[in-house]
Amino acid sequence: MKLHKESKGTLIVASISFAVVSILSVYLLEMWGLAIIIPMLIIYGLVFWFFRVPNREILNHVENVISPVDGKVVMIKEVEENEFIKGKALQISIFMSPLNVHICRYPVSGEVIYKKYHPGKYLVAWHEKSSTHNERTTIAVQSLTNHTVVFRQIAGYVARRIVFKCKEGDDAKAGHEFGFIKFGSRMDVFLPLDSEITCKIGQKTKGGIDTIAKMKE
Repeated sequence: MKLHKESKGTLIVASISFAVVSILSVYLLEMWGLAIIIPMLIIYGLVFWFFRVPNREILNHVENVISPVDGKVVMIKEVEENEFIKGKALQISIFMSPLNVHICRYPVSGEVIYKKYHPGKYLVAWHEKSSTHNERTTIAVQSLTNHTVVFRQIAGYVARRIVFKCKEGDDAKAGHEFGFIKFGSRMDVFLPLDSEITCKIGQKTKGGIDTIAKMKE
């Protein structure tokens, strides 16, 4: 199983912690130490699972809006996007549990025209106010269909580290990685009002694979 490069520091800490706890458990509790070691081993395995990198074939897209993350669609509604669009937009929100792949991908192809990091709170990621109150990053892309698409990485109650490796002027390619969020979070995508929504609330999505909307060329 291939692991994401963001796993390095976390896995070092997890490995040392697991080794120390296991040794102390056996030394102090002997066979009873298994009652501690076995749950720790499960948690240790889940950390590896969290950082997995699935092998996916990413296609070229023009009008399609691709799911930027693995997760579940929790919101589809018309909203006011006041940071960059400064007007009405269709918002699609996808919640990622700690068991989902947390690679963040561009939802559309085009050019990165804006990015900004915002410190903030750590409300549960499915809370509607997390989009504007939580720690987050906002990125805007001028798409190949000449539309402005804004998307936002949002830290959740557990997530404490947002990684985004893009800058203004970069080429965005739908389905390709631009960042990562550690341990549970949410992604919001803001689209033009005339976009055709092709997903529904409760639907599970695969980042880089599933189409969540289409924009007019």
